[in-house]
Amino acid sequence: MFPTSLIRSTVNPAEIAHFSRLSALWWDEHGEFSFLHKMNPVRMQFIREKILEIARDEQPDLSGNNPDILNGLDVLDVGCGGGLLSESLARLGARTLGIDASESNVAIARHHSTLDPRLSQNLSYRHTPAESLLSEHKQFDVVCSMEVLEHVDNPALFLSTCAELLKPSGHLFLSTISRTPLAYLLTIFLAEKVLGKVADGTHTWSKYIKPSELIEFFHKYRSPSQHPEASRPWITRLYGDGVPTRTEAEVRGLVFNPLQAGWMLAPRGAWGATECNYIFWARKPALESALDSIKS
Repeated sequence: MFPTSLIRSTVNPAEIAHFSRLSALWWDEHGEFSFLHKMNPVRMQFIREKILEIARDEQPDLSGNNPDILNGLDVLDVGCGGGLLSESLARLGARTLGIDASESNVAIARHHSTLDPRLSQNLSYRHTPAESLLSEHKQFDVVCSMEVLEHVDNPALFLSTCAELLKPSGHLFLSTISRTPLAYLLTIFLAEKVLGKVADGTHTWSKYIKPSELIEFFHKYRSPSQHPEASRPWITRLYGDGVPTRTEAEVRGLVFNPLQAGWMLAPRGAWGATECNYIFWARKPALESALDSIKS
């Protein structure tokens, strides 16, 4: 599934140096990160809709669109870059911590947040890798890591780190790129080599992760912080085509529409929609469900 490694840190120094050189460009909506600026509202749409969907499953009397579904939640943005997602989360009331292994990224994010005094109440940043938060026994209601997984060393360690930074019943959101010929054509050959929309060397095709690999990981993953008998996999059931039940995990394609110059969230099950960019959600098992596995 994922390459094995003895590395106990997921930080790739070359990747961090690359994005540090680009850090001043984070808030240029027409520059290096223009695609992420356009993608950000779609990522936020999925985060809000998925958390609300699960909340309605558990509270059928929950009414309306409920724009405050993130209000008061503790949210971690791993690999926050210049703070695009972090600021959006904080504006919806989430107590947001953005972390990044690039010191210059964090400096840019902090500076930009000062332009909106309303963010000071519930948005903070730290220059630190995700692994360091584990030693502090930090846990969050929601952990997000967008366009990061394809840049880390030891993706299995990175995923388990994000998993253990979640509270029981917490929500994990990842967006990344699938390892397919189409993804190489669009994200490397065209975006980097031909059009120059993205700096050459930003992506490495061999580090892309297929949705099926994420599903397989969480179908097997058990929390090392719990007693083996009190831990169960995050994904307990897969349908015949390898699709998990929507209350445990979900994959949706992120599709760029060149005619509208914008991104859209592909419908569930849309053919070929996850061949390039996609967003993944999984939910950490509730503590009581893990304990129930012992009784049964």
